[in-house]
Amino acid sequence: MDGPLDRSATWPYEDGVPGRFSYARADHPTGVACEDALGALDGGQALLFPSGMAAVTVVVLTMLRPGGTVALAQGAYYGHRMLLDHLAPWGVNVVEFDQTGPPPRGADLILVEAPANPLLTMPDADAAVAHPAPVVCDATVASPLRFRPLDRGCDVALHSATKVLAGHDDSLAGVTVARDADLRDRLHLMRRLSGIVASADTAWLVLRGLETLEVRLARQEASARVLVERLSAHPSVETVRYPGLSFLVSFDVADGEAAGRVERAVRVIENATSLGGIRSKLEARHRWEGDRIPAGLLRFSVGLENPDALWADLERALAQA
Repeated sequence: MDGPLDRSATWPYEDGVPGRFSYARADHPTGVACEDALGALDGGQALLFPSGMAAVTVVVLTMLRPGGTVALAQGAYYGHRMLLDHLAPWGVNVVEFDQTGPPPRGADLILVEAPANPLLTMPDADAAVAHPAPVVCDATVASPLRFRPLDRGCDVALHSATKVLAGHDDSLAGVTVARDADLRDRLHLMRRLSGIVASADTAWLVLRGLETLEVRLARQEASARVLVERLSAHPSVETVRYPGLSFLVSFDVADGEAAGRVERAVRVIENATSLGGIRSKLEARHRWEGDRIPAGLLRFSVGLENPDALWADLERALAQA
């Protein structure tokens, strides 16, 4: 990959004046190079964070005043709700809503997900941006190649770059991309003051992943479509969810016990958490998410393996359902 990895924490002043880079908690060269690439993908001004949840935290602390209410998409990533509940003592309120329709009145910040993980609904972006509150869209699963929130009128695009953007299961990172320069500066100030800063190594790994993002996603998406068709015809599968794009599928078997048997039976597919990497992963999500999702739901992140090998593994595992 072109471009240096600069691990410096400080840089000398220039004639007694701080230059473009002086202290890494503000900015560092590898991070800025990564942010430039991410911003170009999403059509805005990007900031890099050490995790997706770090990015969400900075967004909430920057864009919501104490006593405000976040309207959160139902079925969205469960960590969003856990974070917002944890911030309740600081005056953060949350109400969930069906993101296929308009957000509720009275919301001060809207957080949707394209598509929601793991229920895989897509937001009604027009209805969301028609609301007077600012709109943040987590597009981790879609990626900027399949859904660009800023183009749809959202104020901030959000990504867990740990997933398909970096793509190799070896880096933890998050991204915000703002449409407005002033909002980007406010997010940057909160990041700098709080020290929630991604390392140069993390930025370099995300940049490496971006070089192969297009070909990886195309392969994952093609395999996902094949596997969705086969899962839909399997007698042990009750429901298949796929939004028609990207790499993530969820499907239901009879109950939680059946889901546990299936996840323990896979061999080619990893029984592991996370998604978007080059290796396929399958897990029963009820252990984390409880009754907010069906007990038999399995989340399946399609990787780069041969789709016939993945289907043979799934078919063998589904025999245990």
